[in-house]
Parts: sequence; C-alpha cells; structure tokens
Amino acid sequence: MRPFALVAFASLLAALPACTGKSGTGKVKVAVVTNCTDPFWTICEAGAKQSAKDNDVELVFRQPAKLEVASQMEIVEALLKTGIKGLAISVINPKEQTPDLTRIASQVNLLTMDNDAEKSGRLCYIGIDNYEAGKEVGRMVKRALPEGGTVAIFIGETTSHNAHGRIAGVLDELEGKDNRADITAGKYREQYGKFKLHRKEPITDSTEPDKVLNNASDALEQLKNTPNVAMVGLYNSNPKGILESARSKSLVGKIKIVGFDENPVTLEGIDKGEIEGTVVQDPYNYGYESVKWLAHMAKGGDKKALPTKATQHRLVTKTGEKVAGVEVPIYKASEYAKKIRDSLEAGK
Repeated sequence: MRPFALVAFASLLAALPACTGKSGTGKVKVAVVTNCTDPFWTICEAGAKQSAKDNDVELVFRQPAKLEVASQMEIVEALLKTGIKGLAISVINPKEQTPDLTRIASQVNLLTMDNDAEKSGRLCYIGIDNYEAGKEVGRMVKRALPEGGTVAIFIGETTSHNAHGRIAGVLDELEGKDNRADITAGKYREQYGKFKLHRKEPITDSTEPDKVLNNASDALEQLKNTPNVAMVGLYNSNPKGILESARSKSLVGKIKIVGFDENPVTLEGIDKGEIEGTVVQDPYNYGYESVKWLAHMAKGGDKKALPTKATQHRLVTKTGEKVAGVEVPIYKASEYAKKIRDSLEAGK
C-alpha cells in the first residue's frame, strides 16, 4: 500500500497551487479545511467563496472524505507546503491535534471554525456556543415530551469540541441543571431527570451514510414498542437518517424527532410536521467570516479586531412562531430552506 499512498499524496500536492502563498495574479492565498464532507460544508464553501471575492484573496477549500484526523491533517500538511498565509480548520479531536495545531499556529495565521481547540494558539474561534445550542435541543425534547420518556442521541463522534458541548447541553437540560464546567465525553448514565438515555450513551456513526441509517433503524426497532420516545440527531446527517428510517418503518408521528443543522431533508421534514424542529448554526457566515479574518491578518490587520463572541445559534420550526422561553431567533422551515438555496446559488 505504501507506493500507492505516496503516489496519491504526490497527486494531491500536484493538484494544489504553487508554493508561493500567492496566486499568479499576486493574491494572498488562504485555506479552509472542514472535518468531513457534508452538505453543511457546501453552504460554508459558498460563504467562503463570496468572502474571497470581497476580500481579494485566493481560496483553497477542502472537505476530507472521512471524519478522521489522519485524513484531515494530511490535507493540512499538503496545503502548508503551498505557502498558504492562513488556515481555518474544523478540529476533529482537539486533544490529539493540539500539538500539531500549535506548531501550525506558529507558522501561519490559524483560526478554528465550527470546532475549537482552545489551547492550540489559534487567533480566534468562529462558531456557536455548542453547550447552549445543546440545551436548546434539550428544551425542544422537553416540549415534545413534557411527561418525560426515552431519548436516543445520535452523533458523528464524541471527541470534538462541538460534540462535547452539544451532548452535555442536551443531557444537562433534560436533567434540569447547568454544569458547563463538566463538558466531558464518556461520563454517561441511564437516567437524566424524567428521561432515560437509550443505550446509556450517544450513538456514533463517523458520519458514514450507511451507519447513520443503520444506527437509526436499529434504535427504532429496539424502541418501537416503547412509549414517549424522542430521537435526537446532533450532526447534520443524523436527523435525515432518523427520518428516513422512521418513514421506512411507518413510525413517523409515533416518535418525536429533534434535529441539529439545516440539512434539506431535515427542513422538509419540519415543514411537513415530521420533525419537531432543529437548531441551526450559520455555515455560510462561518465560511465568510473565516476567510474575511484570514485575509485581514494576512494583510497586516490588528489582532484586536478579531471576533471574541460566539455566533448566535437559531431555531427552525414549522411555523417560525415565537415559543415561550425561547430567546434565540426562530425561523419558519420553508423560509429558512429558501434562504439556504439562495446562499448556495450565490456561492456558485
């Protein structure tokens, strides 16, 4: 396999722009590297492309085929050899990647986006407060099942900053507490207030489509005779997988589905009343702001101007009407879907 790997890596390098940090037109070159390939990142890329035009820089945007550190860092190391002047990255595993990211931060302007690595020396983080967003999901579950019940939580992985925050936020809200100081993975139990956590832990899938569907299908089969069930999908692919599995088993309406992110299938499901709602980020502006600030720093801008506050998460429901106790902006599903389509069209 080694000769093949070397050829593949050489091909990757050959496909990247020359090692000058500038394009043939003399523009500064910056890069954005996501944590996986997903429609979420297509929206982000649209924003990044627009920002590259507005800020007069060359953009390299890469989506790793798999949600794995090795694949992501191979892309990053190849990009560094091309002389990029800035990098925005969605960190997969902050504990594992911080030493490498610290080294990279000493070489180029480094931002974290969507997923943070606080001790990496990055200049700033562009993304939501995932703990608060997780609590928003927990509140949706409680509104859907006011008497309590069983909750199955699905997510791509449990090592990242956003995974820790979202899971902890959901479970803390279900239990009726606020314990931000203990956002850690692997400390799960069966009961959280009036809610039982199915399998006593979140169910992971590495964002692999077949595994997303299989995990949802297995859980639905196990819980099909259980009353008061909520299925929570915390990554972009999860609500879609849950809904497709529920449709195949004629369980739509018999379970409650709560989502995260703005997958088109999720938004359609909300509009049809099949999904309670979803917490959304702002992937378009993640891309736009990341490139904007990378350009700012590459052109000698002041670090003091960099953002210090988290991006505001939002809620999407069928009607978009105000909900008691919800302080974040709420959008109507059909209108939000159009907003996403318009962003993608503009990104072309």
